[in-house]
Amino acid sequence: MKALVCETLEGPEKLVLKDIDKPTLKKGHVLIEVKAASLNFPDVLITQGKYQIKPDLPFIPGGEAAGVVAELGDGVTNLSVGDRVLFTGSHGAFAEYAVIPAQLAMPIPDDMDFKSAAALTITYATSYHALKQRASLQAGETVAVLGAAGGVGYAAIELAKAMGANVIACASSAKKLEVCKEAGADELLDYDEEDLKDGLKKLAPKGVDVIYDPVGGRFSEAALRAIGVNGRHLVIGFAAGDIPKMPLNLTLLKQCQIVGVFWGAWAMANPAGQVANMNDLFDMFKKGQIKPRVEDSFKMADYEEAYACLTERRVRGKAVFEIGS
Repeated sequence: MKALVCETLEGPEKLVLKDIDKPTLKKGHVLIEVKAASLNFPDVLITQGKYQIKPDLPFIPGGEAAGVVAELGDGVTNLSVGDRVLFTGSHGAFAEYAVIPAQLAMPIPDDMDFKSAAALTITYATSYHALKQRASLQAGETVAVLGAAGGVGYAAIELAKAMGANVIACASSAKKLEVCKEAGADELLDYDEEDLKDGLKKLAPKGVDVIYDPVGGRFSEAALRAIGVNGRHLVIGFAAGDIPKMPLNLTLLKQCQIVGVFWGAWAMANPAGQVANMNDLFDMFKKGQIKPRVEDSFKMADYEEAYACLTERRVRGKAVFEIGS
C-alpha cells in the first residue's frame, strides 16, 4: 500500500511517500480502507517531535480519517465489513489502509461523504466540547472566535450559532472573513486592520462572554482585555507559535476564567460523553446546521503543498487528502 512515512523528525518537508506492507490485523482491531484523511496542526508537530505523543520512528502521520471497514479482527462484534466509518488517533491515517481498535471506529450517517467525515471529528468535537462542556455556552451569549477561518474556528462559528449564540469572527484578512460570514458569523473583525481589543469592545460594549482562542501569541491578552464579567477564555491552541504569558490580575479585575481545553484527554476519560457529543454533531449535520468546509483537497503525492497550505495558514476550513477511489 502507499503511505506517507515519517523517517526523521525534521518536519513535513522530510516525509516520504512510499510503498509499504499493509498493517497487520490484531485482535479487537479492524482494517480500514482509507478514503479521505484530513490535516490538522498536530500532524505538523508530530513530524517535528514537538507533539505530546511521540511514536517510534518510522511512523505514518495523520490523526483523522474516514473509510470503509475491510476486515474484522477476532472478537470484533460492533462493526461489519463494508461499514462506512470515521476514526481519530495520534497517527497512522495518511495511508491507503489503517488498523485501529474497533471502539475508535464510529459509523457515519449515510448522507455524509468521506471528505466531510474525515474533516469532522477533531475540529468539531474539539469546538463542541469547548463550547458545551468547558464554557457551558448559553443561548444569547456572545462568542468571539479568533482564527475564525481555520478548521476549529470555522467549526466554532457554526456550532456557536447552532447553540443560539451571537458570534464575532476574528481573522487576519477580508478574504478569510468572507469565509466566516458564510459560516454564519454575525460580526466580522479583521485584526490585521483593527486593534483586536478595541474592535471587540466596540462590537460587544458589555464584554464578550466566551473567547474561543486557538491562536495564542499577542492576540490572547488583547482578547482577554475585552472579556465581560463571568466570561470564559477558552485556550484551544497556539497557532501563532508563541504561548502567551497572561497577566493574571486581569482574571481578578474582569471576574473571568481562563479555561483549558484538551478534547483528546477528555474524550478518552469520558467515552460515553464523547459518543453523545458525536451523536449531537451527526444530528446537527443532518439538520444542515453544520457542514465541514473542505476547499483544499490533495492527493498524497502532493503532500508538500498540502502541509504548506496548513503551516502558512492558507487553509479555509480543512485540508484533506483524497486517498481511496
